Amino acid sequence: MTHIGFIGLGNMGLPMAQNLIKEGHDVTGFDVVTASVEKLTAAGGKAAADVSGVARNATVVVTMLPSGKEARAIYLGGEGLIAKARAGTLLIDCSTIDVATAREIASVAADRGLPMLDAPVSGGVGGAQGATLTFMVGGAEDAFAMAKPYLEAMGKTVVHAGGAGNGQAAKICNNMVLGVSMIAIAEAFVLAEKLGLDHQKLFDVTSKSSGQCWSLTTYCPVPGPVPTSPANRDYQAGFTAAMMLKDLKLAQDAALHATASTPLGAEAAMLFNRFVGDGFGAKDFSGIVNFLRANRL
Repeated sequence: MTHIGFIGLGNMGLPMAQNLIKEGHDVTGFDVVTASVEKLTAAGGKAAADVSGVARNATVVVTMLPSGKEARAIYLGGEGLIAKARAGTLLIDCSTIDVATAREIASVAADRGLPMLDAPVSGGVGGAQGATLTFMVGGAEDAFAMAKPYLEAMGKTVVHAGGAGNGQAAKICNNMVLGVSMIAIAEAFVLAEKLGLDHQKLFDVTSKSSGQCWSLTTYCPVPGPVPTSPANRDYQAGFTAAMMLKDLKLAQDAALHATASTPLGAEAAMLFNRFVGDGFGAKDFSGIVNFLRANRL
């Protein structure tokens, strides 16, 4: 049994922490939303009143935060996690944040002798609940080896992407592909509708042809062909449009700083920005098909 601190008990963080409890670990959690902490304690965890309370007895601390702003607030400064953590505490940030911030925080942690990894995830709420997440991990090899058993308790695939910040780099590159491919698949279904081609017929052809991709075969944006996709639940979010927009913006920021040409990524960010701006941020990102269908883009 390991004493694990967990900060950030939202839609993703709470089930991840609960899966660590199921593996027999002693988990102490903190979140600004009291109800989330209560759900953790109901599952067998413990509550902390602040960052210091999480760090006090932990040998591993996992964070799942909304953005780089919150990550800086939690990790840095005199009251931050790096200052409060015990010597040798392993820090694992599962948030999706910008690469520069991830590398800055890792550098501050290293200066204090604390092993740290950036380990953003793919798989959505369902993956968090089912412990089937994919972790893309940046950091030193020895820290990765230490963290792997805990990541495997929360996920199915754990990939070491290289040094600090490379986990974030892998995440935003992957999600740029996802955002672009979902728009392409949605456009194809809308065009098929205009041409009188049945959804299932298009799926049957494309899923076995050169257009095959995850956005089609696992997350089809129209009802019917893939019964488990959000399209069959009125686009109840597995991964919200607002979160997709966040990741596409992170990818564009990274592309700007790296002087990389990403015209399709830029276009996808623009389209999702309009989709979210019209009030659909809480819907699943695959719901962008409805925006295309209504000629609103």
